[in-house]
Amino acid sequence: MRLALLPSALLMLSTLLCLPCYATLSDAQAINISGMQRMLSMRIAKNYLMLGSQIRPDVANQQLDQSLALFEDNQQALSSYAPSAEIKTALARDAELWQDYRRLALSPPSQTQARALLRQAELLLAQCEQTVSLIESHSGQTGNQLINRSGRQRMLSQRIAMLYIALSWRLPEAELRDNFEHSVTEFDQALSALQQAPQNSPEITALLSKAQAQWQFSRSGFQLSDKDRFVPTLISTTSETLLQQMQTLTQAYTELLAAQQ
Repeated sequence: MRLALLPSALLMLSTLLCLPCYATLSDAQAINISGMQRMLSMRIAKNYLMLGSQIRPDVANQQLDQSLALFEDNQQALSSYAPSAEIKTALARDAELWQDYRRLALSPPSQTQARALLRQAELLLAQCEQTVSLIESHSGQTGNQLINRSGRQRMLSQRIAMLYIALSWRLPEAELRDNFEHSVTEFDQALSALQQAPQNSPEITALLSKAQAQWQFSRSGFQLSDKDRFVPTLISTTSETLLQQMQTLTQAYTELLAAQQ
């Protein structure tokens, strides 16, 4: 049975994700928040797998409750923002897929349910990705791609952990390892691209340097899985640090580019 959401857990989540309460979202803020939905789709699956495989279940329980609540809050904020019929339609599709996903995420963890959850997570992620792209395109500001890209790193931090835990739990899904290796490569390449962005301020450069160091540490844990020596507890912890760093970075890009616009 899942635990009730604790006030301290809510405080921890708000501190982690730094989600501001806006009466009206700017385009930059909407890209940030819609990008957060991608991350939450993966974080929820990661937490479900952690519960099923008994990896830090108390932490996973809190994070799952937090993520479910935040996804719905974000969806409401984005629905109020929706500046075009196309974006409204995309958000409606997000909401439709979300209902099925939420139902699976609230089911008792098992390997059978986990496989269904992962398939639905992929559908929701793809749809959220489309929504972010539509909002970025609507903004008409080329610099906003930095918010999108750094925000996508948040998602990849959770996707990598999710896939790693699925592999350690021996889920019989043929594409898990390929998806894991592709996500690791993608994170690596995107981090390098962000480091080369000419818009980077000294603060952002310092944040990227810290993220690079954390990423290298995390990758050392990934290498153990090549020999079937999985360390899921370690990876679940390091992915949280990476998520915090990428959230701070995304917020810094959001503030920088909002000020410029």
